[in-house]
Amino acid sequence: MTIIDQGNGAAPQAPDLIKDTTTQTFVKDVIEESKRQPVLIDFWAEWCGPCRQLTPLLEKAVRAAKGKVKLVKMNIDQHPAIPGQMGIQSIPAVIAFVNGQPADGFMGALPESQVSAFIDRLTQGVAAPGEANIAEILKEADAVLAEGDAATAAQIYAEALAVDATNIAALAGLAKCYVSTGAVEQAKKTLAMVPESKRNDAAVKAVQAAIDLAEQAESLGPIAELEQKVAANPLDHQARFDLATALNAQGKRQAATDHLLEIIRRDRKWNDDGARRQLVQFFEAWGGTDEATVEGRKRLSTILFS
Repeated sequence: MTIIDQGNGAAPQAPDLIKDTTTQTFVKDVIEESKRQPVLIDFWAEWCGPCRQLTPLLEKAVRAAKGKVKLVKMNIDQHPAIPGQMGIQSIPAVIAFVNGQPADGFMGALPESQVSAFIDRLTQGVAAPGEANIAEILKEADAVLAEGDAATAAQIYAEALAVDATNIAALAGLAKCYVSTGAVEQAKKTLAMVPESKRNDAAVKAVQAAIDLAEQAESLGPIAELEQKVAANPLDHQARFDLATALNAQGKRQAATDHLLEIIRRDRKWNDDGARRQLVQFFEAWGGTDEATVEGRKRLSTILFS
């Protein structure tokens, strides 16, 4: 589709979310502006009854989107060139432009709910002007938590939740912060805010695994006592299992892995394959890309398939 810019005499663009356009200003108002955020072009005419029904609904939905999308209206009787080039044969016709290109659209008057749903789809993941970008916030929080600063990470996850209180990644991240600082009950309360339908989300399952492991560790004795038991009797698999769980709770992932692998190496069937199952739960809690997980899986495979 080729659209010809037939002039550069347009007045400076107003900051309004809704405006009228002409053949001369179409490229600036729609194509160029859509490189910054989605733009709807509403083709209409004075004699069109359905247009008079649709346009107010479009305007309401665009204002509700708070700057994530703009609406540009074109009277096809006064400016027939652009709709002619675009093959618009009936009105009302609404075309959504994104990154300078037509991306979606519909013909005819839709009910308000469908208009809102159309704009929701179009603006999914688009931040409103001045609104924090949740994806960037979560990326920063993840990085800070990976560096070991759980308190600061928790504050950043809270910022994301202030924008979207139902964001699963932010809820899981905040709960993970609580687990890492020993606030297990607070982590459980945070995770309880996740809808049942989202409980199988990988991030949620990882935090739940971490909570389960932390609760297991709470019932164990001091690490020094467990180490003494293992040193006194290397075949005391239960003591070694408990030691691995306690070490994991302190963030000593390699040592925890070492002890569980030692049990598997000595007696794969011990406690109904309990050591391997515990190690898999470690991996789930740590996350699939964690270095300890990647290395642990390699070592486990070596033992199991050697």
